Amino acid sequence: MGIGIICGLLAGALWGMVFIAPRLLPAFTPWELSIGRYLAYGLVALVASLPLLRRISRKLTRADCLALLRQSCAGNLVYYVLLAAAVQLAGVGPASLIIGILPISVSLAGRRDRGALPLRQLALPLLLVALGITCINVDLFSSATASQATVATRLAGVACAAGALASWTWYAVDNARYLQRNPQYSSHEWSALYGLSTGVLSVVFGILGWLLFAPLVTAAETQPDWQMFWLVNGALALGASLIGNSLWNRASRRLPLTLSGQLLVMESLFALLYVFMLEGRLPRLLEATAIALLIVGVAWAVRLHGTLHSRGKSA
Repeated sequence: MGIGIICGLLAGALWGMVFIAPRLLPAFTPWELSIGRYLAYGLVALVASLPLLRRISRKLTRADCLALLRQSCAGNLVYYVLLAAAVQLAGVGPASLIIGILPISVSLAGRRDRGALPLRQLALPLLLVALGITCINVDLFSSATASQATVATRLAGVACAAGALASWTWYAVDNARYLQRNPQYSSHEWSALYGLSTGVLSVVFGILGWLLFAPLVTAAETQPDWQMFWLVNGALALGASLIGNSLWNRASRRLPLTLSGQLLVMESLFALLYVFMLEGRLPRLLEATAIALLIVGVAWAVRLHGTLHSRGKSA
């Protein structure tokens, strides 16, 4: 369980970087950012999985392939298109705020799984998480930077972030349950297969998108920096996708959904930390309060699960 918690924390630290990429690459559309990131992920996964391909291919079934395709679509391509759009329309803060609801949404989705705590026992930790998210919301939408965007633009960004939340919630639940039912795959093997399937889907969707929606895909007003584009996406492919997903798969196998769901809040906390570093400032009062509430809520949930785990072992 301790290893699972550490893996979940490290995955959150790596995933927090994905909120910064759309800000570093403003000349590219969300579609280009998603296709570029996951094309790079597919190539990295192919190189990483070459020594394993023969062994993994013997295990693959039709059900595995269908699971990989649906998880790659929901947890990678659809999620990141919506997330990148949310960051560009509403900013890193509001996007991380809404994605920060993942601990609540995943806990609710996994409340009937084996090893999950009853929601009444998680009520107070979840309340702290909700209060923390509320503080971030109040700060971001009342600050001077929030007034620079129109209401319609901010609402569109919020809608995209909500769609990303729904997409990743479904992926997290489906992935955790599938891994627990299929222990024949190691975390590294499943992450490699996940990357390969995502790369294949990126090629297909990239070609279709370019043929059908070329005017939208090339609508960026500023001159794109393709060298920076591939450097950023290569870093995300290796760090956030390949390594981050492998760590998360290990955490998902060791932890119940109600606990792994709580650890997802670390993605938002690290995203906020990276924003503060990028902007060269300290968090404002409400931001600091939100961070403290989120950390306490997650730590409380971890302790509750640790107590349950200890009782189960003693029994």
